[in-house]
Amino acid sequence: DYATSQFDRASTARRQPGSAFKPFVFMAALENGLFPDSVLNDAPVKYGNWAPRNYNDKYYGQVTLSEALSRSLNSVAVQLARQVGPAAIVETAWRMGIESNLQTNLSIALGTSEVTPLELTAAFVPFSNGGHRPEIHFVTRVKSAKGEILYERRPSTGPRVARPEVIGMMNAMMAQTVTDGTA
Repeated sequence: DYATSQFDRASTARRQPGSAFKPFVFMAALENGLFPDSVLNDAPVKYGNWAPRNYNDKYYGQVTLSEALSRSLNSVAVQLARQVGPAAIVETAWRMGIESNLQTNLSIALGTSEVTPLELTAAFVPFSNGGHRPEIHFVTRVKSAKGEILYERRPSTGPRVARPEVIGMMNAMMAQTVTDGTA
């Protein structure tokens, strides 16, 4: 209710995205030479005093990146962050549409940096449009009381932020999440 609160949760509220951030981790891995069928060992890992765990402490051993994303495996996501580097993940997320300050540490792989719902959803748009970053807008048309169009936003294709082959691989991997994974 706007009368109660004018706080815009879509563009202002910051929350940890959790596993919704993992596609940016896997995309950074693909951009750094890995493939959906690249294999990693899903097993307990420890970095200093931090030992990220999978849901229910369940591990699957040798898994492809596709399997790891579809099962949202924390162990593999953190291993990828270590392999490609947190800075590469941050750069990928920013390029795709995240605008918040992201922490360059291994826990970024688990979505620990806060983002707004609007920027997270905007950052997923390039997956659906072939790799173009959208221009975010709220108003598409303004009409007068008589129905005359005073303003109409013209559709535009934003800049390409990802190679089509990477977008294709990511879409196939995310589709597997729906058919065989946690989605």
